Amino acid sequence: MANARRHLRHLLLLASGLLVVGPGLAADTAEEFRTAREGYRYTFPRDHGAHEAFRTEWWYYTGQLTAKDGRSFGYQLTFFRRGMPREQTNTLPSQWAVTQLYLAHFAVSDLSKGRFRYAEKISRAGLGKAGAADDRLHVWIDRWSAESPVAAPATQTLTAADGDLALQLTVSPDKPLVVHGKDGISRKGSATEPASHYYSFTRLATTGKLTIGNESFEVTGTSWMDHEFGSAELGKDLVGWDWFSLQLDDQRELMLYRLRRADGSADPVSSGTLIDQDGRGQHLLIGDFTLEPTSYWTSPTSRARYPQRWRLTIPSQQLSLELIPLMAEQELSTTRSTQVTYWEGAIEARGTTQGRPIQGKGYMELTGYAERFNKKL
Repeated sequence: MANARRHLRHLLLLASGLLVVGPGLAADTAEEFRTAREGYRYTFPRDHGAHEAFRTEWWYYTGQLTAKDGRSFGYQLTFFRRGMPREQTNTLPSQWAVTQLYLAHFAVSDLSKGRFRYAEKISRAGLGKAGAADDRLHVWIDRWSAESPVAAPATQTLTAADGDLALQLTVSPDKPLVVHGKDGISRKGSATEPASHYYSFTRLATTGKLTIGNESFEVTGTSWMDHEFGSAELGKDLVGWDWFSLQLDDQRELMLYRLRRADGSADPVSSGTLIDQDGRGQHLLIGDFTLEPTSYWTSPTSRARYPQRWRLTIPSQQLSLELIPLMAEQELSTTRSTQVTYWEGAIEARGTTQGRPIQGKGYMELTGYAERFNKKL
């Protein structure tokens, strides 16, 4: 049994290393996995499940929570699925073949006390250790999971625990889901292939329990859920991205991403979605908004220099916002799973819309600052 455990650990580390993909491998596997194409038709609840025909997929949750005593928190729970090429899995004994690799990140920002904690997992599909249903939302690694009960497909339950850090939440949509992009795809580069299928629940009423150390809190709040799947690489001239989700107090939401080139400029396919009070999404092109960093923070761990405060404007909406992290230190270094160092944390928004004050809450993700992002979508 000990030898078996060591063998499995070796295989998982090997598969984890394969997340760094070179041009040759990309060419060899181009026809093995489907790429995101225009005209994709979603069918739910099936499309909440896994899409193993595509190489990479993730289910992503963030939110801001408040305990009864007023203590505030942010959280992130993300599950990744990674399809492994046949040329790699066929070289392994069948009982150890890693055809689907699952990874997960779990983070909590204790905003009232300025403390940030995170955990990560990696496991292969099989033997019940990790997996995802293909007909509904149910993805798991060990005891971490996101699931919609068959009897209540709109409700989702989230569970994660690492030592004395634990989360048990129920999230329910206050608005219908929104599909991002144009013609069913969200572009991630100027060529045809860099694209994904991408939708979100942008406002999820959230209740549950959060445990940190020897303290447990009954919490309520609002969450955001992304589900995205595709197979292609980022454009070769891109080094990372800046991504934002915002829930404004006038009941609108915003998703924006800025694909970043090596010189710091934004790729022309960077885009976003503005969701109105009734849940209708409006696609935003890069020319429809501006995002400008106004201050920076240097991580004492990775030495990466991250933009922190941003100025966001959408002229057509007469919307001007300052985006402000609620904590500076919300960086994850995921050396035991995805092998990416990135900043992911809770933010607030302050500004005006049509001359009136407006506020909001959200999350910000910054990649490619500690090292160039060279993973597949």
